[in-house]
Order: sequence, then C-alpha cells, then structure tokens
Amino acid sequence: MLYMTHPVFPTPNIKLTSEFYIKKLKFSAVEYLSSSKSHICLYRNNVEIILIDSKGKKVIPNRDLYGYGYDVYIIVNNQEELQKKLEDKGVKIVRRLSTTDYNNKELVIEDIDGRWLGFGIKLD
Repeated sequence: MLYMTHPVFPTPNIKLTSEFYIKKLKFSAVEYLSSSKSHICLYRNNVEIILIDSKGKKVIPNRDLYGYGYDVYIIVNNQEELQKKLEDKGVKIVRRLSTTDYNNKELVIEDIDGRWLGFGIKLD
C-alpha cells in the first residue's frame, strides 16, 4: 500500500530556499543540518518537501530538461484563496488559476530556485 510522497529538492542554498518556503508559502521547517545526510524538512498540512544541498550545482527544472512539466504537483482545494495569498506575498505566479485541457483546475508558481510548483485538483 502506498500512502504519500515527499519530493526531494536539491538546492544550492538550503537555508535561503527554506526561508522562501517558510515566508512565502507558509511551510514550517525542521533542520537536520548536522546529520550525516544534511537536509531540511518543510511541512504544510499533509505536504512535506525535503531540501538537500546541491553542492553548488544549479537547479535545472523539468521544463528546461525535458521541455515541459512541473517539478512537483500538489493537490489542493480553495485555490482562489491560495492564489490571492501567494499574490499578496509577492510569489511569482507563472500561470494564474485556470482549467487545463486535462480537466484540472490549477495554478502554477515558481520558487526561488526556478522550480515550477503546480497546485491543482481534478474537476468532476
């Protein structure tokens, strides 16, 4: 049985990326920076994102590597409220809330490292 997933995001500045997710996206963080595999876990509701040090390597988003695709897709409801809060925080919105041709209602933002995060839900 599968329960959930926790994406792992390499980042060139683990503390700066963590601060973005805390301040702009309202995640909380638990740091494991002194562990043998240094990382930071970010939490919001049932979502967890794990940040690891990219050892100075640049983040290359899926759209740059493969021509399309988000770097993570998070299922959400109340997207209008979420979009408004993200706008108020100055988060870069790549695609405003709309219905896709695959019948999802979604919005897309860009994080501090250039990753695209999709927030959506399948419509009936």
